Amino acid sequence: MGKFEIRETNTGFKFDLKATNGQIIATSQVYSSKDAAKKGCASVVKAAEAGRIEDQTVEGFATEKNPKFEVYADKAGELRFRLKASNGEIVAVGEGYKTKASCMNGIESVMKNAPEAPIVDAE
Repeated sequence: MGKFEIRETNTGFKFDLKATNGQIIATSQVYSSKDAAKKGCASVVKAAEAGRIEDQTVEGFATEKNPKFEVYADKAGELRFRLKASNGEIVAVGEGYKTKASCMNGIESVMKNAPEAPIVDAE
């Protein structure tokens, strides 16, 4: 089972969603408080359970309702996903992937791990 790890930074709190093997699947924005970061974790769970994916790499893509995952190509040409909460705010982002299949696997991993993931403090 994966887990949400919350850690304090110089400017606030962030979380990482980690897979069972410890690999980071998604990283959050910076939140002003630990409670706000926990609410961000809840937003990830909600989006994972909704399961909506908007693939912005295809021409004429269908716009999905929030919460959703957005797949896009970054400036370096790598594929990434960002997770948007119900209010349209970006809650978490994935790493850069070389292939769309790898990016989609990252999203699948979030969908699989987030719903049951406990929230813990980073060590």
